[in-house]
Amino acid sequence: MNATDTRLAAWDVLGTRLSGVRGSIDAMKESDLAGWNVRKVDLSASEVTDTGVTTLEVPDRWATVRTNPTTGGTEYLGVVGSHYQPIQNEEHATLLDAVIDTGDAQWVAAGASHGGKRTFMTMRLPDEVQIGGKDALGLYLVAFNSHDGSSSFKFAVTPVRVACTNMQAAALKGAVSSFSIRHTAGAGRELAEARRALDLTYKYVETFEAEAEALLAQRYTNAEFDKFAGTLFGVQDEGKASKRALANRDGMIALYRDSDTLDGIRGTRWGAYQAATEFIDHVAPVRGRNQALARATRSFDGASQRTKQAAFALLGA
Repeated sequence: MNATDTRLAAWDVLGTRLSGVRGSIDAMKESDLAGWNVRKVDLSASEVTDTGVTTLEVPDRWATVRTNPTTGGTEYLGVVGSHYQPIQNEEHATLLDAVIDTGDAQWVAAGASHGGKRTFMTMRLPDEVQIGGKDALGLYLVAFNSHDGSSSFKFAVTPVRVACTNMQAAALKGAVSSFSIRHTAGAGRELAEARRALDLTYKYVETFEAEAEALLAQRYTNAEFDKFAGTLFGVQDEGKASKRALANRDGMIALYRDSDTLDGIRGTRWGAYQAATEFIDHVAPVRGRNQALARATRSFDGASQRTKQAAFALLGA
């Protein structure tokens, strides 16, 4: 299975590539994220009955809307409560500029998903990690924002395997990979603390590298991998497992046996983890006509991250 040249990171599928862009202002303009003016507006509800239409004001909820940068029209994003305060796209772009001390960091991609309800911006850091001196991981800083109340503003340092653009995720004891800011009146103060938080996430990379080295040093048989794949997708009894669980298990096993991206690390616990992340990011069946788009969207929804964390925990046990 030759996939090295065809697989894209989630941000390249969902967003605009920012080749050569240096500052946040240009990044915002290039990706159509500038000038949204996300805001709260009064919300009302209408009921149609036999006697006519009744309109009711909703006193404890507001709609969030944006200005479409292309058409200039107002578009609905979500429903939020009284404590929610919008964090503009410009604010998280400026934050990424502010927390990066080196001019060697590069803007990579930015964009929106879910009809503008969620946005992201990505920078590549100048550092690179070599697991066992042979398996390269690029380091990326990704900022996520939501305008519909579904999540806080967050930025995370994310290792990505160069060979196949798999986004890595592991819950490591005593190491923090991300920093979140709630959409409240105190958001400005918390944004000012982001530089300190970034230092904490760098420690996560050091811990991740050490644990990855340990996984690479441990041999892993095909039989062990098959059992791991079944456990990851909840296949304990084939007669009782769902078709989807079986398909996921069998698909990941096939990838582990055949993918050229695992050459040199196959037969190790690290290779098993990379098979899991590659399968989740690029192969696992998803709903929707555009499979690549659906997988990329899922990568930013949290479910994929939880599965990868579970895989890392199983292999490190």
